[in-house]
Amino acid sequence: MATKESALAAARATVGLTQENLAFALDVSVSTLSRWENGLVKPLPPKRPKLARLLNVSLSELELLLREVHERTSGRSPERSVSVEFDYDSWEDDLDRTAICLGRQEFDLAKLLLDRWVLRFRAETAGMLGLHLYGRSLRLLGDLRQDQGLLRGPLSARQSYLKAIQVYGELGADRRVAQLELQLAVLDEMDGRLVEAAEAYKRLATDQRLAERDRARAQLWVGTALSKHGLNVEAVSFIRPAIRRFEQLEEPQDWSVAYQKLALAHRGAADLRSASDAIEIALNNRAGDAPMQRVRLDTAHAHILLSDAATADNGLALLDAAAATSARYGMMHQLVSIEGIRHAFEGKS
Repeated sequence: MATKESALAAARATVGLTQENLAFALDVSVSTLSRWENGLVKPLPPKRPKLARLLNVSLSELELLLREVHERTSGRSPERSVSVEFDYDSWEDDLDRTAICLGRQEFDLAKLLLDRWVLRFRAETAGMLGLHLYGRSLRLLGDLRQDQGLLRGPLSARQSYLKAIQVYGELGADRRVAQLELQLAVLDEMDGRLVEAAEAYKRLATDQRLAERDRARAQLWVGTALSKHGLNVEAVSFIRPAIRRFEQLEEPQDWSVAYQKLALAHRGAADLRSASDAIEIALNNRAGDAPMQRVRLDTAHAHILLSDAATADNGLALLDAAAATSARYGMMHQLVSIEGIRHAFEGKS
């Protein structure tokens, strides 16, 4: 009986909850929970959605936590011990702050917030919730490095994403793994590996591990990779259905970005009228004004303006402004892309 008591109490500590918090999460009294921990009454099935919301994890990730609880209460040795030196609530708060910083391209602060946890975390001694936060941290670190244009090498976005895949694979979080595979395909596209990226996007566009929005984004990005590869007519055949899916999903930002991608595909196909119509829709339906979003839209707009001698001067001015913003925020991949557009235009002039 003493083994069951200590095991269940240890399991509760693994997810960082007091008796009062866990009792609230399971919608039982503290005295009932106490009887469970003392082995006097067999625990009833917990109300999983409420507990998942309290722990801020998905239901699949919660099932892993509960499996560890079951192993502890069954007298089996857990695979991992809890790291008591981490304040998981503060870590989660910092990750929320990091996501906001990345949206504003505040890279230095985002890196500071991530480093305070990632650099001293030891996965081999962590509980399941700690691993979940570690995986999320690695994902955000990859996003940061991607936005900075750090695509290759030991400190690249790719390495961060691969480490996150290992963590989420151990947690059995299939959706998180698939999302990271999608990010790796984005890196391939950014690195000029367009055929490989397009094939990965096609596969992920029908991957049931992903939510509908991510599958729609994968479909859109097939079109993006094909357009960059010069297959613009085929690209449109992927982009237009993605636009309809984003409208059905009520995702205004993705919908606007899709029109931006459509404009570039039409431009590549020498259909400047359709390109102008599409970019006008994107411009009139901006879903945000973060520096990265602004640079991407302005760069696409400038690219189209440069295609017509009558609007080329406006295009160059817009390109200069996008380059200045990219340099200011350290968005080096965007800056390289802008310089490439400028050199291509000057080579034709």
